[in-house]
Parts: sequence; structure tokens; C-alpha cells
Amino acid sequence: MRKFLILTFSLLFINNGFAQLSTFSGIVSSKEEPIEFANIFIIETEKGAVSNKNGFFEIGMIRPGEYTLRISYIGFKTQEIEIFASYGNDISFDIELVPLDLRGDEIVVTGTLKEISRSKSPVPVEVFSPAYFRMNPTPSLYDAMQNVNGVRPQLNCSVCNTGDIHINGLEGPYTMVLIDGMPIVSGLSTVYGLSGIPNSMIERVEIVKGPASTLYGSEAVGGLINVITKKPSAAPTFMIDGMSSDWLDLNLDMGGKFNISDNIDVLTGVNLFNYTNPLDNNNDGFTDITIQERVSFFQKWSLQRDAGRLFTLAGRFLYEDRWGGEMDWDDNFRGGTNRKSTRLNSSHLVISYAVFCLKKK
Repeated sequence: MRKFLILTFSLLFINNGFAQLSTFSGIVSSKEEPIEFANIFIIETEKGAVSNKNGFFEIGMIRPGEYTLRISYIGFKTQEIEIFASYGNDISFDIELVPLDLRGDEIVVTGTLKEISRSKSPVPVEVFSPAYFRMNPTPSLYDAMQNVNGVRPQLNCSVCNTGDIHINGLEGPYTMVLIDGMPIVSGLSTVYGLSGIPNSMIERVEIVKGPASTLYGSEAVGGLINVITKKPSAAPTFMIDGMSSDWLDLNLDMGGKFNISDNIDVLTGVNLFNYTNPLDNNNDGFTDITIQERVSFFQKWSLQRDAGRLFTLAGRFLYEDRWGGEMDWDDNFRGGTNRKSTRLNSSHLVISYAVFCLKKK
């Protein structure tokens, strides 16, 4: 009898304890549309839930007390709600999340030659991060431009496989390419300027679709593409990215940073491209794909100075050797006294440039 009474009182106590617990529930939405997979988290108890396809969530077994409910979802502002739970009081409420303006607060420099909020820039500037290009991987930044609306890479030579980029329907020489705001390769910038830039070195790409001649000259009549490289202090220590295909071409990007001293950081990037397998599957006597070898080396030195000033020195070296056309071509036909004009179907290019700038942070 004694054991029976103890068990009965214990069950009554447990039921009474559970009856005092509360439940939080509700619906997460934005503009009357339910949000699935939103995270709802009680900071004090580390209990949480995820909303379903109808935006509904429920968190049970909450003891009386004051709690902070945090609601978060990618692309929306995180909200925190203070809630007081009393004995046996279930609480239900609706949560309206506000979308983040992910692009309006970006800082751009291309339209005005100085850092300014994208929403306040008088010149429309489109910004593309490396994540945008990783969605559709390509072996070079030139090929990645085909994923940008209004920017059209065009192949001009089926023998040497060179092309340019058209913006607003204008030819390639009217589209300027810059690295960190400095123009490169003049009128051939869209032919060679975007080849060999390691994707691992890119912080973002700013594109202006429209005339920018007032700031950048006649080469920017159609528009311009500004490749912003990473700051050495914010870059990963080491990174590598490779790509190949069943054509046996190889593209390899490598990069990293190292410190010379407490005030000097160095960012280095190397791009290698190699395709040396002549193919003539249609038996017309001409190469189906241009034979190409490319080595690109990029380095940027950053020196922190007094009063928050920054000294930057950057340089880029590009070596490229390509040929295409008749399958029986060899180096004896390359320029000079041994040149046979009817067989000349190769090109050899070495490009280098240096940038020097002094600016405030």
C-alpha cells in the first residue's frame, strides 16, 4: 500500500509539472508568403525549430520565465522578440521578416573613381561576387562574362581562338577592362586582359553598361569591366582551383598571401593554362581547337602607413603562346627568314604592366 501511494503521488506531481510548461508556436512569412526552413531559436534554452513549407513552427516544453526568441533566414533581417511564459500558457504569434537590401549597401568605385555606396552612385554599377561565377564554373573570367546579362563575349577568329567582349552592341575596343581601377592592354583589353586572371584573386567584378568616356576616355564608350582583387590582409593563406575537360585541356589557379612584416602584406596569384593536343576530327587538315599555353602571374604589395594611409604596388605578367590552323605547321614557320606566309598561323604574346597608387583607407 505504501509503495502504491508513493507511485500515485509521484505521477500526480509529474503531470502537474508538465501542465505548467508552455509551448511557443507561430507562422513565419514575408509579404504574406510563408517562409520554409526559417530558424527559430530560444537563446536562453538553446531550444529551436525550423519552419515547414507553410511557415509553421512549434517549440514545446518551455518552463515559465522570460525568453528571447531569435528568427533568422538567409536574405532577411534577423529578428529578436522578448517573450514572457507563464504557467501552462501557450503562446502563438505571426512573424513578418523584412528582406535585406543585399546590393544597395555595397561599396563601388567604378562609377565615380572613389568609394561610394552603390545605391548613391550616379552611374549604374552592377557588382558580381566570385560566388556568382562559381554557380557556372568556367576556365577563365573571359568565359564567365557570358553569364552576365548585356555582356556578350564573341569569338572573332576560329583559327587563333581570340575574341572580344561587346557591351551595348559596340565592338571590343570600346569596352575597357581594368584591374583595381587601372586600364590594361589598351584596345586589346577584352582580347587578352581577362585571360589569365586567377579567379581565386577576385574580390568582385564591377560592370558599367554604358558610356563612361568622361572618366575613362574613348575606350569606355560601350562600357567597362573593373576587376577588383582581394586585399592581402583579407585573402586566404592558400587557395587552389583546377579545371579540365575531355579535350584534355588544363586550367589551374593558385594563390595565397604572406607577410613581409607587421605592416606589409603580399598577395600572389598564378594562372596556368595548357592545351597541346592537336585534333582534326573532321579531317579537313585544320586544328579543331587552338593549341594554347598561358602563364599569368599577379602580385600586389600592401603597405600600411601612419594616419590610416595605404600604399599599394601591384604588377601582372602574362605570357601566351597559341597557334591554330594547318595540322602540319611547326616552329619553322614562325616569323623571321624561315617564315612561309601561307603557313603563318601562330601568335606569341608577352604582356606586363605595373600599378602604383597612394590613397586613404
